[in-house]
Amino acid sequence: MSAQRLDGKACAAAVEEELLERIKSLQSNGIEPHLAVIIVGDDPASHVYVNSKVRTCKRLGIRSTHLELPRDTSEEVLKQHILDMNSQEDLHGILIQSPLPSHVNEEALTDLIDPSKDVDGFHPSNLGRIVQGRLDGMIPCTPAGVMRMLKWADIDLSGKKAVVIGRSFNVGMTQALLLAAKGADATVTIVHSRTQNPRDECKDADLVVAAVGRPEMVQSDWIKPGAVVVDVGINRVDDATRERGWRLAGDVCADVSDVASWLSPVPGGVGPMTIAMLMENTVRSAELRMQ
Repeated sequence: MSAQRLDGKACAAAVEEELLERIKSLQSNGIEPHLAVIIVGDDPASHVYVNSKVRTCKRLGIRSTHLELPRDTSEEVLKQHILDMNSQEDLHGILIQSPLPSHVNEEALTDLIDPSKDVDGFHPSNLGRIVQGRLDGMIPCTPAGVMRMLKWADIDLSGKKAVVIGRSFNVGMTQALLLAAKGADATVTIVHSRTQNPRDECKDADLVVAAVGRPEMVQSDWIKPGAVVVDVGINRVDDATRERGWRLAGDVCADVSDVASWLSPVPGGVGPMTIAMLMENTVRSAELRMQ
């Protein structure tokens, strides 16, 4: 058996087609969706991610503002930028690109963002709504992208056992809540660094979502034949056979495809969906201005 491909690029393209119609409707009402990205320092990976987001905005007709600040920018200066952006009526989304320099308290900055403009979905108000089962607000982009991809592939979750590996607030914990929410109705187990026998937990699962940040941690013998596997991880690993000396690897071994029924690739799986959901959150925020 060879797993079917949970193709994030194809699913993201479908999401973008839907967004184009919603953006046209906004524009006909005089509203131009507008996303601002704040990046601090010169982390190369961060600039790659931001440039990808800016290109997607341009493709969809979303206005983007790209604020680059030096690494030594103080937290107070960053807070003032956020307050200024909160007050801009024509700005609908604010994103702070991670990682931030060590002297900056990222949580304090996130708490300052207007929840209706928190397109990352990290504000406590937005996370709290998910706990309440209110899924009409800003949902963190990666877990939202996973849910959309599963729906796109017509994968039934109701009553199925799902295992989420990782418990970060922005991916793992949120992912577990979304999978267990009414409408998805999976029975969810969270595997983390203190879990005994994580392999055994995964072996019984109908769905495994790996979001732990450990290259190729999930082996083929962790997976029940026919299970669905979503690989959220993206890790740079040394590879002397490559001209650049490294390759990208997920949290899941490639040979899992011999066991699973569906498997998301790395790259080309969850990554494109994360950006697509960021665009959707920006459009949703703009639509709120019409109400």
